[in-house]
Amino acid sequence: MALYLGVMSGTSLDGLDIALVEQDAGATLRASHYIPMPAALRADLLALCAPGADELARAARAEQDWVRLAAQGINELLRSRNLDASAIRAIGSHGQTVRHEPQWGFTIQIGNPALLAELTGIDVVADFRRRDMAAGGQGAPLVPAFHQALFGQDSRQRAILNIGGFSNVSLLAPGEPVRGFDCGPGNVLMDAWVQHQRNESYDKDGAWGGSGKLNDALLQRMLADDFFATRGPKSTGRERFNLAWLQATLAAGPVLPSEDVQATLLELSARSIAESLLDALPGCEEVLVCGGGAFNPPLMARLAAHLPAARVASTADYGIPPEWMEAMAFAWLAHRFLERQPGNCPDVTGAHGPRILGALYPA
Repeated sequence: MALYLGVMSGTSLDGLDIALVEQDAGATLRASHYIPMPAALRADLLALCAPGADELARAARAEQDWVRLAAQGINELLRSRNLDASAIRAIGSHGQTVRHEPQWGFTIQIGNPALLAELTGIDVVADFRRRDMAAGGQGAPLVPAFHQALFGQDSRQRAILNIGGFSNVSLLAPGEPVRGFDCGPGNVLMDAWVQHQRNESYDKDGAWGGSGKLNDALLQRMLADDFFATRGPKSTGRERFNLAWLQATLAAGPVLPSEDVQATLLELSARSIAESLLDALPGCEEVLVCGGGAFNPPLMARLAAHLPAARVASTADYGIPPEWMEAMAFAWLAHRFLERQPGNCPDVTGAHGPRILGALYPA
């Protein structure tokens, strides 16, 4: 038995998820801690997702602030559990993605793992994505291998669906290699629109989107984006789907009530997920949802409507809190690295083969 910490900061930029995971034959969540992203740091990180002046220095400064926040959260979690740093075998740190350009063969996650090791006194495994990219892969999604370890011993055809800023799916079919890909926007456009229109960080419980009406003409213009016509392996990010993309799409049609735009964005997420899932795994019997989207009742309802032959449920039904799945995955990937075991799925990312992911920064 060994204890690991997983640190995940996703594309929503709302905060850092820290999971304490006991790793033996399986992965068990023992404790968790969430630390909100300060508004200034969030703004700095969001600005780095697009070209701008003095990017290298701005990225270095934001990285220092991100690491200090992560170290603060880790130390708070350890104190709450009366654990010493020596009890933790390693931290698996995803860092914060600021660019993801697989078509150019690169992805950038900032997170200064050397400083994180210094501030916590714990070995850090980081930089998971670039090894897969070096082998010809997309570098994303990386969670399907973990999903397979947790849920792959079942006779049913299953999909594990993560809906964070973007959505990605892991396809688990008995006797077949795990497959998966990014489906497209999850919460990212809904978050951007509610922030733009109402100065709120997200649409709590999907209530605002649930109050609007679907506009089919807008939906069709959004679904016409080339990304939705491609099949996996594929991944995407803010470089493609962002507020500017949405505003350009809106400008091609009449002005709509803002809540109708939100309702249509919700439908875009649900439909793009369902259509790509049914195309790749038409016999899917169960869809287990994790990530923030699992807490959006209108989104879950639309998914169920588009997937009538499958049971749509939260991973909480199987004892895995949906909000901690990704942080747990990076703790698991740190374990895989230290055990010299591959962490990617070539059928998911398109890499030339299995690869050991990450790099070690000793305490």
